[in-house]
Amino acid sequence: TGPRGNPKFRKLKHIPGTDTLRPDIKTWAKCVQSAGYKTATMGKWHLSKDPLPYGFDVNIGGTHSGGPPKGYYPPHGNVPGLEDAPRGEYVTDRLSSEAVKFITANKDRPWMLYLTHFAVHTPLNAKKELVAKYEAKKPGKLHDHVAMATMIEAVDDGVGRIVDRLEKLGIAENTAIFFFSDNGGYGPATDMDPLKGYKGTYYEGGIREPFFVKWPGVVRAGRRSSVPIIGVDLYPTFCEMTGAELPEGQPLDGVSLVGLLRGETEALGERSLYWHFPAYLQSYGVDVPEQRDPLFRSRPCSVVRHGDWKLHQYFEDGGLELYNLKDDIGEQNDLSKSNPEKVEELLANLEAWREEIKAPVPSEKNPAYDAAAEAAALAGKSAKGKKGGKRKK
Repeated sequence: TGPRGNPKFRKLKHIPGTDTLRPDIKTWAKCVQSAGYKTATMGKWHLSKDPLPYGFDVNIGGTHSGGPPKGYYPPHGNVPGLEDAPRGEYVTDRLSSEAVKFITANKDRPWMLYLTHFAVHTPLNAKKELVAKYEAKKPGKLHDHVAMATMIEAVDDGVGRIVDRLEKLGIAENTAIFFFSDNGGYGPATDMDPLKGYKGTYYEGGIREPFFVKWPGVVRAGRRSSVPIIGVDLYPTFCEMTGAELPEGQPLDGVSLVGLLRGETEALGERSLYWHFPAYLQSYGVDVPEQRDPLFRSRPCSVVRHGDWKLHQYFEDGGLELYNLKDDIGEQNDLSKSNPEKVEELLANLEAWREEIKAPVPSEKNPAYDAAAEAAALAGKSAKGKKGGKRKK
């Protein structure tokens, strides 16, 4: 990511990111493709101009853009597979249709589809045919956003169409489905209660998502697991499932979930999970308070979770926050002062991990930082918060 937020409020120079995945890094898609699978990506790609060199035979809608090309309705411009989108076609519906088409065309051979719906992502463009339905509904406790509701239903309907086609083709029992999100919900439109935070924060509301797997003959219907997993686990998982060889000489951060999915509760053993964000992410333009400070959803930080314990480390001020997620899923009670031994243990763990993977930590002061301007902005936000009261649920 590039610099985000008001430079006067950033104490440190952020660590510049990269906007293109290096082509020499072998993706799981490349491994699966090499194992004889027909591969497709549909929807958000965001890692390069063209996803095809990274292990995909088919690309529908994938570009360098992080969101839908020009919104959820055409024209989409010169976007692969969407050039001919008819007027009034909702892009979520189109991607679901393309998914069904790809599956049908490859029903007699091994295939793998990476369907990364743009929904639900800004801009929040409602599916027009569903607006009246949700305008007529009473607000819920956690959700009261018509456009968001229509977008979620469009995804749900698309998943239903895909499952229906798998069943009609007679291949449902030989197909595994993984369904999950990459981050928490959009703060101005939805509430992650009882979790604290939302997309862009490193509280649980920003990084904890539901994860569903339908794998006939392996995953028993209705079974639940509370074992923590993370997105990087999917690379070795997909390779083990498809018989693909792992890349030689390329380190992998995750572990295969196949044993866990088979019901072996101790399959992953005891391990730590890590997050590292050496940059800044500005606050939403509206008052959404569940973040460490009102100016940024996240400032440069690292986080480690081990068992029930979770430690946040913030680089600007050396701040440390410790939570026991078993007792306090909403991260309301910071135990860093009352449990210094656990802080020391987890901090050593986190620092050793960063050193091992050579994770960059920002330390250079930002010459544009203005302490007085930041203090004034914080005071203004604080006064507004007191006047506005508690966040509406």
